[in-house]
Amino acid sequence: MKNNNFETIFDAYQLVSGAKIKGKQQDEIFELGTYDALKRGYTLYPLEHGVKYDNFSVLVSEKELKTNFLIESGKANTAIAA
Repeated sequence: MKNNNFETIFDAYQLVSGAKIKGKQQDEIFELGTYDALKRGYTLYPLEHGVKYDNFSVLVSEKELKTNFLIESGKANTAIAA
C-alpha cells in the first residue's frame, strides 16, 4: 500500500477505533482497537486484504504510535480549534 494514503500521527485525537495504521518502516497494515487504560496502550489487529484477525493483537503505547506508525488520512479524526 502506498504511503500517499497515510499521514503522521500528531496527537491522540487522531487515534480512533477502526482507523488503519501502517508502520513507517514496514508495509504491514493494522486496525486500531480500543485504548486499554490498565495496560496503557492501544490494541492493534493485523489486516490482510481487508480481513481483521482478532486472534492476534499487539499492544502499542501512544508514544510508539506517534514515533513509528502512520494513520490513514481519510480515517483521521483531528480536533478543530474553535
